[in-house]
Amino acid sequence: MVVMKSNGVRQPFDRAKIIAGVGAAGKGRPVSIDQIERLAEDVEDEMRFAEGDLTTERVGRAVLERLRLLDEVLYLRFASVYKGFDAASDFQRELSLLKKLQKA
Repeated sequence: MVVMKSNGVRQPFDRAKIIAGVGAAGKGRPVSIDQIERLAEDVEDEMRFAEGDLTTERVGRAVLERLRLLDEVLYLRFASVYKGFDAASDFQRELSLLKKLQKA
């Protein structure tokens, strides 16, 4: 599988990058490495069967969806880097979105 980055560069899908990114965001959280590895495997499986272009945005959204169900704090930490938060209002907006998704 090949993933297209936002700058147009193509590179092979690398599950280890998901594990590293989620693991870094999850320091101190009650999430095991087995859970993180399973999450990365699930994302890889979804991407393998996805139609259309495989982009980093698509991969990132798949990771965030799983993190939302796994650990909300880890979700917010990962989202802050993935979405490039640079103000407290970014966290507030994402938290509001998270609350809306929980109700749905």
